[in-house]
Amino acid sequence: MPSLLQLWSHLVDWLSSHAVAPALDLLHLGKLSGDPRDIAASLLIAALQIGIIGFLFRPLETFFPAEKWSDRKLTLVDRNYTVMMLMGIFPLFTYLILMPFSHLLGGADVATSGTGSPLAITHWAPWFNGHPYVLFGVYYVAYDFTYYWMHRTQHALPWWWALHSMHHSTRQMSCWTNDRGNLIDGFIQSMILAVVGLAMGVDPDEFAWLMLLGELVQNFSHTNTRVGFGRLFERVFVDPKFHRLHHMLVDPERPKLHNCNFGQVLSIWDVLFGTALYGEPPRPTGVGDPVVDADNNHGLLGLHWASTKRFLCTVFRLDGWRPGEVAFDPVTLRPVPVDQLDLHALAHHLPGAATPPAAMATDSAAVEESAAA
Repeated sequence: MPSLLQLWSHLVDWLSSHAVAPALDLLHLGKLSGDPRDIAASLLIAALQIGIIGFLFRPLETFFPAEKWSDRKLTLVDRNYTVMMLMGIFPLFTYLILMPFSHLLGGADVATSGTGSPLAITHWAPWFNGHPYVLFGVYYVAYDFTYYWMHRTQHALPWWWALHSMHHSTRQMSCWTNDRGNLIDGFIQSMILAVVGLAMGVDPDEFAWLMLLGELVQNFSHTNTRVGFGRLFERVFVDPKFHRLHHMLVDPERPKLHNCNFGQVLSIWDVLFGTALYGEPPRPTGVGDPVVDADNNHGLLGLHWASTKRFLCTVFRLDGWRPGEVAFDPVTLRPVPVDQLDLHALAHHLPGAATPPAAMATDSAAVEESAAA
């Protein structure tokens, strides 16, 4: 019987030759430097990811919800965006941008690393060549460490928060929320992570699996469920209870409480660097800034236009580069330091902020829904 790796390789080859390559030729993109197999692999990974989200994570929201909703209409835009990103935008981005970019770093050189990088881990420590699973673990720790600090920067720089706030604006955080994000923000994140991966010597196949594992954990951690990993493992790995506190609405009585839990897969970074928060009950999610909260009134195009306007009105200003937590002026969209605002007044006018504690689920009863997502 063929191994799983052999079966995966056959599936990639079949999809590449029978669907991807003909489609690229039809679009006159077949002569570019990317490998059609990378798109095929990305599509198969995306299908796997969507299946896990839909058939595993989604039922958890029904049977073990953290927050009860009368309907799920605000999750629909995130579900549609997830499918569009995974089945279209990210595979094309890999083919048109990431793979050609890797060639600029020297291309593949199996004698040193998967990318030919002089900074590759295997270049300086050849021992790892004989221990691929240990090497993958080292890659992942470095990848996750990079993500932690990148994520903290997204919240610290006003122009980057102008983009990243689109991800946080949802009032119904669900298993589909992870991919909710401005494309400019996604491009910046992908390029940073790709540069780190290429520098470490991660080859394209390994990078795809790094991304899949990270994305699946994030899909799970965004799930509207009260499932946790327990006192021990929650100190090492991110679970839905941990990440939900990162997305919670600002508490006017404790305005710094939500600046926590930035980890992607490993919560240990938050523990080590003092940003971990445990022991709080589930809270409503969203953003206290009415300008950002208005994202919930838009569809896919409106979401991108609103967050891109915030970005364009911030990135060219000096105060857009001054670190600190900000909201946005409703007229000029300039960044306004949060410590200059009346948080109690803002909370009073936000739809999600008035959610009473009784609305948070305390038992395993199924959520009554009027719309399935």
